[in-house]
Amino acid sequence: MNNCILMAEIIQEPQLRFTPDNQTPIAEMRVQFAGLRPEEPPVTLKVVGWGNLAQDIQANYHVGDRVILDGRLTMNTVERPEGFKEKTAEMTVQKIYALNGAEITSSAIASSAGTVAQPAAVATTQTAKPAATPKAKTVTKAPAAPAPIDQPELDDIPF
Repeated sequence: MNNCILMAEIIQEPQLRFTPDNQTPIAEMRVQFAGLRPEEPPVTLKVVGWGNLAQDIQANYHVGDRVILDGRLTMNTVERPEGFKEKTAEMTVQKIYALNGAEITSSAIASSAGTVAQPAAVATTQTAKPAATPKAKTVTKAPAAPAPIDQPELDDIPF
């Protein structure tokens, strides 16, 4: 299965539009994240969200927000006016977590296994901003994860 998790900063305000046939909401925005080496420029990526998540993205996320994105990565081929084809990456987001808000918001914080993702732990690994920044934002901890579901102990299968 194709799955990608990125920590990025929103650089373009999310735009909400609807499909022509059944009016499904679609949110599109651009994010950027650091290159592999310090001398490399930041990488930008188009991010798309569908349905209720699209409305959540448009309402709660704005330029400058740092987020964790969980979704599928695809490569699209675009015909350029100059006469050549260009490949561009696009991420279809399935879950989004805020890193710099007063609360962690997501339409799908609980996974199907019954555990709660804790993106606040990831936020502690980001580099500290200089103290002279005009907008100081705090990161709060996510709610404690519920106790794991008891499962019977399984023996190793001798092969």
